[in-house]
Amino acid sequence: MAKGSISAALTSPNNYFEDFVPGDVWQHARGKTVTEMDNVLLTNLVLNTAEGHFNEHLMQTAGKGIFARRVVFGGINLSIVIGLAAQDTGEQVLREVAMDKVRLNHPVYHGDTLYAFSEVLETADSDRADAGLVRFMHFGINQDDALCVQAERLVQMKRRSHWAVKVS
Repeated sequence: MAKGSISAALTSPNNYFEDFVPGDVWQHARGKTVTEMDNVLLTNLVLNTAEGHFNEHLMQTAGKGIFARRVVFGGINLSIVIGLAAQDTGEQVLREVAMDKVRLNHPVYHGDTLYAFSEVLETADSDRADAGLVRFMHFGINQDDALCVQAERLVQMKRRSHWAVKVS
């Protein structure tokens, strides 16, 4: 079997390094409704002890915070947005190089739905002939079009010329 033919058969034929052009914006196909289970389970699993994520009574009665109900942990929101973008921006990735400029712009509550968009900021050669670098800005918006999450991500991505299955 040719190099990469097993992985190429399992992934999309159109999201290699060559398919990403600076300035392009990708709207990803799926959305994800954030549930109470997502927030409480994952917040506790990562030992985040901020009660604003799991103590509804405190949020409703304390009056000291900026929110009157529990908010979803920002790490979950970021993970959901990157996960929603992964079908288009992650299948041919060899290495995650950096995550930077993370902004949690708007609170996410139980029952909100997040949608993801990705802008290609730049592409460049990498230290490997069979791969290039792609820098994305990922955006997560809720059902009301409020910008909730943004993050810059740099990946090392396979080049079609070296990895794709050649059809004869």
